[in-house]
Amino acid sequence: MSANAILSDPDFRKPGADRGLLGVLRHRHLLSLLLKKGISTRYHGSALGWVWSYIRPAAQFLMYYLVLGVLLGGRKDITLFPIYLFSGIVAVNLFSEVLRNTTSAITDNKSLVKKIYLPRALFPLAAVGVGLVHFLPQAILLLVVALVFGWAFGWLAVGSFLVGILLILTFGLGLGFFFGAINVAYRDAKNFVDLILMFATWASPVLYSWELVHTHAPTWLYNIYMVNPVTAAVELFHTAFWVPIAPDDPRPTSILLHTLIAAAIALGTLIIGQLTFRKLEGSFAQNL
Repeated sequence: MSANAILSDPDFRKPGADRGLLGVLRHRHLLSLLLKKGISTRYHGSALGWVWSYIRPAAQFLMYYLVLGVLLGGRKDITLFPIYLFSGIVAVNLFSEVLRNTTSAITDNKSLVKKIYLPRALFPLAAVGVGLVHFLPQAILLLVVALVFGWAFGWLAVGSFLVGILLILTFGLGLGFFFGAINVAYRDAKNFVDLILMFATWASPVLYSWELVHTHAPTWLYNIYMVNPVTAAVELFHTAFWVPIAPDDPRPTSILLHTLIAAAIALGTLIIGQLTFRKLEGSFAQNL
C-alpha cells in the first residue's frame, strides 16, 4: 500500500495526533496500567504500606486538634469541632494529593515520555486516579468517626460528598495540567505548587469557621473567598459529614450560588490547564 493510501485511510492516525482528554478515552487500557503502576509503587519498600494512608491524616488531625482545640482552647463556637476539622482536612488532603501528583506526573515518568509515544494526558489522569484511591482510606476513617458521633445516611450528605470530590478533582487536574506542563521545562513550578499547598489549609474553613471571614473581611473579599473551589469543596464536605450531627450551627448564605460559581471556576481552570498542556507537550521529551 502506498504512503498516500495509508495517510488517506480514515483509521490511520499520525503518532501524537491523539491529544487532550478525549484522545485519552481511546487508551483506557494504558490508563489502567499506569494507574496500577502508580498504586503499586506508592508504598513500595515500606513496612507499613497502606497503613500510612490512615496514619497521616490521623496524625495531622491530632496535631491541629491538640494545638487549636486543646492548648489554645479555641473553636468552642463550633459544635463537634473534631468532625468539622477532620472533614476539612480530608478535603484539603485530596486536593493536595491530586495537585502534587499531577504536577510531577510527566517528570516522574520521563523514561516513558522520552522513549515511546503515549498520549501525554494519560499521566496526569493516572495521577488523579492514584490520588483518589489513596483518598478512600481517609474518607472511610472520616465516615467511621462521624458514625460514632451519630451521623446518619441522607441523600443531601451523599450528594454533597460526591460533588465536593468532583469539584476538587476538576480544579486539581486543571491546575495540575497547567503547572505540570510548565514543570517539565522549569522545575520552579513544583516549588510554586508547594507554596499553594502550604496555604491551602489556612485559605479554607478547615481550622476556623467561615463566620470569621464573613465578620472581619470586606464583602467583596468574602465573596472571593467563598467561590474558591477548595473552600466550596470543604463546605460540601462539612455538609456531608458535620452538618447532619450539628444541624443547629449557622451555615453560609448563598452556598448553592457559591458552589455553582466555584464549579465554573474549576471548569475554566481545567480548560486553561488543558490548553496549556497541549501547547507545551510537543517539547516534553526534549526538555526532560
